[in-house]
Amino acid sequence: MLPAGTCSAVYDPPRDWGDWVGRVVGHGGLPMRDGKRKLLRCSLLVLLVGAGPGFAADVTGTIELVSAGKSLRANEAEDAVVYFRPKGLTAFQAPAERAVMSTRRKQFWPRILPIAMGTTVQFPNEDVILHNAFSASTGNAFDTGVYAAGEGATHTFARPGLVKVYCNVHHSMFAHILVLDTPYFARPDAQGRFTLRNLPAGEGSLVVFHDRSSPSRQVLDPALQSEVTIRIELTTRKVPPHANKFGKPYGRPLDGNRY
Repeated sequence: MLPAGTCSAVYDPPRDWGDWVGRVVGHGGLPMRDGKRKLLRCSLLVLLVGAGPGFAADVTGTIELVSAGKSLRANEAEDAVVYFRPKGLTAFQAPAERAVMSTRRKQFWPRILPIAMGTTVQFPNEDVILHNAFSASTGNAFDTGVYAAGEGATHTFARPGLVKVYCNVHHSMFAHILVLDTPYFARPDAQGRFTLRNLPAGEGSLVVFHDRSSPSRQVLDPALQSEVTIRIELTTRKVPPHANKFGKPYGRPLDGNRY
């Protein structure tokens, strides 16, 4: 918001220009009084600021999931990621704060982690058993090695793309890190609701990612549409088939193995 009384100091068009604008907006060429001229200058400045490249808007929405024609529980949408890619996407700085993907009760948490490219992710182990997080995803492969309870290793993800994360010890453990080339993303809550904040002006692609479906894409202008409902059909298995980090099938752990 502009401070009171500052419009004329910021931009003060000449009197004849103000009268010309008065004719455009319907004053019929009559001279404008100083008070009206000042009000018009303020109004035009607000419009110019609002329509400029700094314009920002929020978009809220709901993700609805279905499988085999049946609606799923709303909280299953927590495994989705919603992101917005403006047409005029510009470079942005990666956040300094680390993201976290923990191992907890023999699961990765969260199961889907959206990050901006350049973000460093830490892999703490909250279990009393050993884990070994790894990924063979092209451009973002990593291997923490076997690690016990504690802070765990870190890895910086520099390239956009989907990173499929597994545990080399436990076949049933899997997760995804979605490395994005846009800073505008969110995960739905337990009701399937999400909010994308401070989106720039102009058209862009609104994308919904879920690992059990093809990405949903639509063109959206945040200035013209601030509420959306998106329905996603889940078609693939919950635990995808995969090999261990050596490209071989998982074997059974030996009796008494703390893994």
